Amino acid sequence: MNNLFLGFLGPVGGPEMIMIFVVILLLFGAKKLPELARGVGKSMGEFKKAREDFEREITRSEDEVRHTDSDNSGTDKDNKTEAKVRPAAGKESHNA
Repeated sequence: MNNLFLGFLGPVGGPEMIMIFVVILLLFGAKKLPELARGVGKSMGEFKKAREDFEREITRSEDEVRHTDSDNSGTDKDNKTEAKVRPAAGKESHNA
């Protein structure tokens, strides 16, 4: 089962692939075909590079979060300074 499956076309086998290549050759011509292939190759390379950069950034962010979580887990809650808000009493206002 070496057929390529395209959702709207169904399984694409050898004869169908040859017809697709012939149509592309007729549309673009023999001179433009290498340029087209180079452009597709460069695009795929840039896409792969962007995907790797994105994955690297996600991994780096995960490591930073894990590192800060492990640093914070060793401290006691009493040592943490927390801002406590009390309700306004009487004529006091929280507006600055």
